[in-house]
Amino acid sequence: MKSDIHPDYHPVVFQDASTGTQFLTRSTATSERTIEWPTPDGTRTYPLIVVDVTSDSHPFWTGSARHIDSAGQVEKFRRRYGEVTRN
Repeated sequence: MKSDIHPDYHPVVFQDASTGTQFLTRSTATSERTIEWPTPDGTRTYPLIVVDVTSDSHPFWTGSARHIDSAGQVEKFRRRYGEVTRN
């Protein structure tokens, strides 16, 4: 790899704003906020980034996703606008 062209890739703690779940990963993102994170050799301070949605709160991953009745939507459209006839 060429030196001095890649962004700083470092450990960061992400926190879900709605559930409070935190996880440590690596990222190029930075933050002024920090958090103490327990490690096997004590605790370390990492940047903290609060995000709106993670897999802990996203409807797809939590199983609370709403399924739309597409056939019902088509019928509703047809009732409202009628059938389209083509020449």
